Amino acid sequence: MSMTDPIADFLTRIRNANSALHKEVEIPASKIKLEMARVLKEEGYIDNYEIVDSGKYPSIRVTLKYTPANERVIIDLSRISKPGRRYYTNSKKLPKVMGGLGIAILSTPKGILTDRQAQRENVGGEVLCYVW
Repeated sequence: MSMTDPIADFLTRIRNANSALHKEVEIPASKIKLEMARVLKEEGYIDNYEIVDSGKYPSIRVTLKYTPANERVIIDLSRISKPGRRYYTNSKKLPKVMGGLGIAILSTPKGILTDRQAQRENVGGEVLCYVW
């Protein structure tokens, strides 16, 4: 199976594991996915992530986060920029997700940033996904 959109796959695996209330999910590793996992951890959407080097291809093991009442911390993740239709924005028009309750993850010249970080750094970029 050729992977046309590894980022959509990353989001889907997290979404599926999250809706099944799994504790962990393994995702084939790549630099961009590692950076996205870092942002999700920094923003408090996941508990942790680590690189698992088992065999030929390394993968990222993401530890999902739930409230003490076992409710999901991540309500949804949605892919915004797709391979067929890329979505770029400048620093003046950064998206607000759920009125600022969620985050947008962007690929910018300064690396993978949230909408707020991009605002601070005054950079635009490709809007990869929304998380809330």
